[in-house]
Amino acid sequence: MTLRDLTALELGAAIKGGEVSVKEAVQAALDQISAQDDKLNAFITVTGQRALDRAEELQAGVRDAESPLYGVPMALKDNICTKGIRTTCASKILGDFAPPYDAAAAERLERAGAVSLGKLNMDEFAMGSTSETSFYGPVRNPWDLERVPGGSSGGAAAAVAAGMGWYAVGSDTGGSIRQPASYCGVTGMKPTYGAVSRYGLIAYASSLDQIGPLCRDAADCAAVLDALMGRDPRDGTSLDSGCGPLLAGLSGDIRGMKIGLPVDCYGDGLDGEVKAAVLAAAGVLKDRGAEIVELSFPVMEYVVPAYYIIAAAEASSNLSRFDGVKYGWRAAEYDGLADLYRKTRTQGFGAEVKRRILLGTFVLSSGYYDAYYKKALQVKAVVKDAFDQAFQRCGLLLTPVAPAAAPRLGESLSDPLQMYLSDVYTVSVNLAGLPGLSMPCGFDSKGLPIGAQLVGPHFGEGRLLNAAHAFQQDTGYHKRAPKGGDLA
Repeated sequence: MTLRDLTALELGAAIKGGEVSVKEAVQAALDQISAQDDKLNAFITVTGQRALDRAEELQAGVRDAESPLYGVPMALKDNICTKGIRTTCASKILGDFAPPYDAAAAERLERAGAVSLGKLNMDEFAMGSTSETSFYGPVRNPWDLERVPGGSSGGAAAAVAAGMGWYAVGSDTGGSIRQPASYCGVTGMKPTYGAVSRYGLIAYASSLDQIGPLCRDAADCAAVLDALMGRDPRDGTSLDSGCGPLLAGLSGDIRGMKIGLPVDCYGDGLDGEVKAAVLAAAGVLKDRGAEIVELSFPVMEYVVPAYYIIAAAEASSNLSRFDGVKYGWRAAEYDGLADLYRKTRTQGFGAEVKRRILLGTFVLSSGYYDAYYKKALQVKAVVKDAFDQAFQRCGLLLTPVAPAAAPRLGESLSDPLQMYLSDVYTVSVNLAGLPGLSMPCGFDSKGLPIGAQLVGPHFGEGRLLNAAHAFQQDTGYHKRAPKGGDLA
């Protein structure tokens, strides 16, 4: 057994017990990055020397550490601001941007004794489902280097799966933590909207964005969320969850819990192997004492168009700040201010980002606002109501994460509409502001991971994590590593 075989909590316990030094853990992660990242392209920036210096500082405080993750190496998605370390959003336009402050998430993890290894690759400005739209090149899936890792937090999922850090922190706007977690065989969680401060998260769609962890298992996710969650006055949407410690609440006891299967999520368009794996996961939960009930969720056909209208509209507004004037990349030659804006944005943004800005600008324009944006907001309210009704009957819902396992590189870019439809099972959770978790539940005939999604009510994080923990006590899917951790 190597250090890479340990979960984040197991490594934290080994550091606390003096069996492993913080520096040894950091060096093991850096060695794995050096050996594998030329194949995976999971990192945009590796802060190796900074991590080693941080390890030396932390070692002196090991005995008095309170966090179970003290000294454990991790990494951040490159849309989370880090003081003095470039934060690019995988875009040319922010290629040399080094924020003057840390995001709230980075601050909280530092207080918990985290050691950051660097910044992780992603879809440009988190706009994508494959991590192929990055200015710095596509991320590859460690289970099959010819396939995508999912997006937009693809670098985060690939890094955790390949052992290049023990956990990662990403963002989820419409499935951007859960879908890559599914494709890469790790556990990823999007918390309730407002549960984790968005201060310092470079915005894509402000009403949908949420920061969350990608880890080996549910227990690690609980520990990371214990460090991340809490009210932050700098984020007007952040809330105090009142959930209490999540890690301490993991019992694995789900006897009597009702878990709903929305029949509308198991029909046409769902790959047969994915369906079988998710229904088998339902069987495991039933054997643990849960009651499985079927229910109707007819709003599914409306969630993708509503999501992409709202997300694009907010993206159009949020990304208007990137104009080449105050910070970021600027076009070299221009004739006047209007030309500066035009050339900087034309040359600085990638094709997918420009597509979504144009769509968002269109649906917000006079004459189309009521026809598209206003209707999408009305659908959002209907989706929330549908979830509220479902949770009157059930404690949790169980669905697929994606219609199929990871596609090949290039397939989704050639058909953007198909890429958007791959989010059909995840975007509704963001529209309703609910917590959702992806957990490994099997493999298809090609050996690719399959994920199952658990969805809970507002601030139902503890319930979600406990159900996933129960599942992982009786299964070993989350313990499997791609090619034994050897990508050669």
